[in-house]
Amino acid sequence: MSSTFRYRFRSPLGGLTADLTAERAPSSAAGEFFLQIDRNVRLSPPKGMNWRDASWLSFGLAAHAPGLLSLNPEGLLIRVTDLTYPPAHFRSEVAALVMDGWLRREFDLPDRGLSVAFDAAEGRHSFQWGEHADPFSDDLIQ
Repeated sequence: MSSTFRYRFRSPLGGLTADLTAERAPSSAAGEFFLQIDRNVRLSPPKGMNWRDASWLSFGLAAHAPGLLSLNPEGLLIRVTDLTYPPAHFRSEVAALVMDGWLRREFDLPDRGLSVAFDAAEGRHSFQWGEHADPFSDDLIQ
């Protein structure tokens, strides 16, 4: 059964917002497209999703993969049926935050330090990724 998590962060810039509707399924869901996140943790994004949004959703899921595997040793698939947001109040990084919120609520998982703050000195949003200083760093490409 799917459920919706609503992420809201208010700031002087208007804030950031996104709604994620998702459900869990067995990792063996046959014939379904999925992204392999970690061993038997899989993500099925909605059709036509922007690659940046899919990447950040994947990161939000990856941050919780060890906890999810300890609760579901047989693995699981997170099927995202909808990610909606007003373009004026969204950045792709918010996909990780809304996934983090959905997972923490659905599985009673601990906070992994994924958050956003408003940096008044810089006049912009500043994202924190817990123990992941740079989620998409790649030493192979210089």
